[in-house]
Amino acid sequence: MQDVTVIGGGVIGAAVAMYLSKYELKCCLLEKENDVAMGTTKANSGIIHAGYDPEPGTLMAELNVRGSELAHEFCGRTGVPYRRCGSMVLAFGPEDNEHLHRLYDRGIANGVRGMELIPAQELLKREPNLSESVTGALYAPDGAVVNPWRMCLAMCETAARNGVEFRLGCEVTAIEKTTSGFVITAGGERIETRYVVNCAGLYSDRIAAMVGERDFTIHPSKGQYYLLDKSQSGLVNSVIFQCPTEKGKGILVSPTADGNIIVGPDAESDNLRDDVSTTREGLEYVREAAEKSCKKINYRENIRSFAGLRANSDKSDFIIGESPVCRRFVNVAGIKSPGLSSALAIGEYVSDLLKDCGLIAEKKAEWSLVEKRVRFCELAPEEKARVCRENPAYGNIICRCNTISEGEILDALEKSIIKPHTLDGIKRRAGTGMGRCQGGFCGPRVHELLCRYYGVPAESIMLDRDGSYIVVGKVGERR
Repeated sequence: MQDVTVIGGGVIGAAVAMYLSKYELKCCLLEKENDVAMGTTKANSGIIHAGYDPEPGTLMAELNVRGSELAHEFCGRTGVPYRRCGSMVLAFGPEDNEHLHRLYDRGIANGVRGMELIPAQELLKREPNLSESVTGALYAPDGAVVNPWRMCLAMCETAARNGVEFRLGCEVTAIEKTTSGFVITAGGERIETRYVVNCAGLYSDRIAAMVGERDFTIHPSKGQYYLLDKSQSGLVNSVIFQCPTEKGKGILVSPTADGNIIVGPDAESDNLRDDVSTTREGLEYVREAAEKSCKKINYRENIRSFAGLRANSDKSDFIIGESPVCRRFVNVAGIKSPGLSSALAIGEYVSDLLKDCGLIAEKKAEWSLVEKRVRFCELAPEEKARVCRENPAYGNIICRCNTISEGEILDALEKSIIKPHTLDGIKRRAGTGMGRCQGGFCGPRVHELLCRYYGVPAESIMLDRDGSYIVVGKVGERR
């Protein structure tokens, strides 16, 4: 019997699991994919919002501001790539200028620190590559960028390190209410649990419906992006937004935590829950809209176009609370932007909410965060020499674009509690395949390392999701 079962291994489920791991509880997390961080967490802007946008008095506002602070602390302690570069909302005329004042007032009400309204002349000194048509900006110094995969993985590894069981490839197909709690059918197993926390993202309404709740529905929104090479680093210094509309925060131009530039997304509503395709029309719209902010974007340096899905709901606020039709079943749903920013605060909030729902547990006497990993490219020359002496694998560079060593890949395999079995699983943990060649050089070598580590043939290794095999046979072999 589990005390709490978390459904969903994205950044929200990870945060909930991590905070629950601080207590003397038997907990597990169920994820339908073969790894964590494979849904909305896998493809998004990677931005930690300061918190001036949500309506004051909402859960979204409270958890965004709190989550931003927690993210700053958590990433610093765990080594997750993170940079507090600040964010700017641009104005292009009198109407936009008025909107900036409203956002400023909203930020003050939400407790956002250090905001400034910057006139155009000062703005162009700070960001010389912006369009000269800008008339001003709202600057929030607490805006930041983060690697969302590694943030999610750091939370998952911390949770696993402190006793949470992770069951991957375990899709929930039914939930039965019992006198003592629930029986969950998932991955061909029946799991008994006292409490359920629904963090299933794009599928959270379907999970809720399994216990008879139909109070909300999820409407997937697709956003398409360009990712530019590190050669474009410095194009902008802060996260650059346009004034938000009813469709969202608009097209952004932003540095990433890993030193690239990201441009996007558009917002295409009511998409299929598994449609992450890119389209010519969508990407052309992103290019045209981004030019309003910055006309110096060099799309010839684009190294990847991709799309992600956001779990928008028919509610304006986050949906976090015990189900009105089923006790001990807690929904954490409709976590749209700023979900990544709020994730840690949501985990903290849900752990307290479960106490209000009757969960009794004592805090553990000992609890620890996941340890920082070696990032070879970030080391000083003397440190590089030292780690290579201690382990020569760090001196063997596998990914030339990002200077990722064999030692870091082996760390991802040997030191991870939640082990990667795919090329993209290594990518999320070590950073291979994220450079200019997008895995063209390092991909085969990572493939070989996976085969060697697990002692399996090349044909069994996948790129990412189940079924995405890379090698289908040997040259000259009859089939």
